[in-house]
Amino acid sequence: MKFDTPLLEGWLVQRYKRFFADVTLTTGEQVTAHCANSGSMLSVKEPGSRVWLSPATNPERKLRYTWELIEIGGAMVGINTGHPNRVVAEAIAAGEIKELKGYASLKREQKYGKNSRIDVLLESPGKRSCYVEVKNVTMKRDLNPSAAAEFPDAVTERGAKHLRELSDVVAGGGRSVMFYLVQRTDARRFTVANDIDPEYGKALKLAVKAGVEIVCYGCNVGPDGISIARPLTLDLPF
Repeated sequence: MKFDTPLLEGWLVQRYKRFFADVTLTTGEQVTAHCANSGSMLSVKEPGSRVWLSPATNPERKLRYTWELIEIGGAMVGINTGHPNRVVAEAIAAGEIKELKGYASLKREQKYGKNSRIDVLLESPGKRSCYVEVKNVTMKRDLNPSAAAEFPDAVTERGAKHLRELSDVVAGGGRSVMFYLVQRTDARRFTVANDIDPEYGKALKLAVKAGVEIVCYGCNVGPDGISIARPLTLDLPF
């Protein structure tokens, strides 16, 4: 995924009210940017960090910038939760996800479950339909190179609901995949943050037992764009 316009560099002043971030640009101008991330952003909102913003192409938009990237401990992190579905869909279409090769069609945002939409639906004649739910991962509380990236960074009842719906897909004869996209350049492993949301951890354990597949990939992240890098080692506590 390439950014549509060149990004602007600056330093984070603060992230607040979930959807706002004050940033000082390299020109010295302080601006307020849209923060497209409703999570706690634990470990990726340190004031003074180097950040990158994308300028709005719509001149009528209230906030002229969107916060895209942050540098933490020398690692680049993509914080915009609007991008992972596109990144994963592009990688599947390009045959870069070995677990998801061999499907004739790829559709996004298809209705399923109880008032939900699946992020990616893969279909092919003679094969079980494959439902792929994508989760954005940015949290890494320990910057040691061997430490794992973690999900979730806040309690997520919606995330647990998705796991139950994926389990229902398997029970109905389909294939379902929970895909964790780690938008960091410093992660080699992935785990679930049971201390933050133990109910999500329980739901994930039940989903795996029901036959839901877990796939996790890291990313190449930089001012030019974000792309799939490599599969990460799963270090789940069950």
